[in-house]
Amino acid sequence: MPLDATLIGTASEPHTFEVEQGAIVKLADAIGDPEPAYREGVAAPPTFPTTFRFAIPGLADVDPARFLHGEQEYEYARPIRSGDRITCIARIADVREKETRVGKATFVIAEVEGRDDRGERVFTARSTLLVR
Repeated sequence: MPLDATLIGTASEPHTFEVEQGAIVKLADAIGDPEPAYREGVAAPPTFPTTFRFAIPGLADVDPARFLHGEQEYEYARPIRSGDRITCIARIADVREKETRVGKATFVIAEVEGRDDRGERVFTARSTLLVR
């Protein structure tokens, strides 16, 4: 599959993740965040969706050595909590080729939307990936 604008709108299959108390505490330890709600595993730190691992559509066959993670942002409708079951779908929002100091590179904007068991949006994550 070409790495160009034809990927825009491509979406992954849904993937459901169980948010476990221990995983929240482990991430809080790893990032050194002293927030009591995170240390007790009640609520997850804002970067918790990075622990949800699955392939981004159209990028699974690209050598990971060609990627550079440029930017990350999260938009929350509510906090992620221990016991949540979050179903995520990744979509390619944009693909652009740009000239950089080291030559042409492809910038891919990927969005991951996470919804709870009631189908309500919990978060949207946007990643900017540079592919050389």
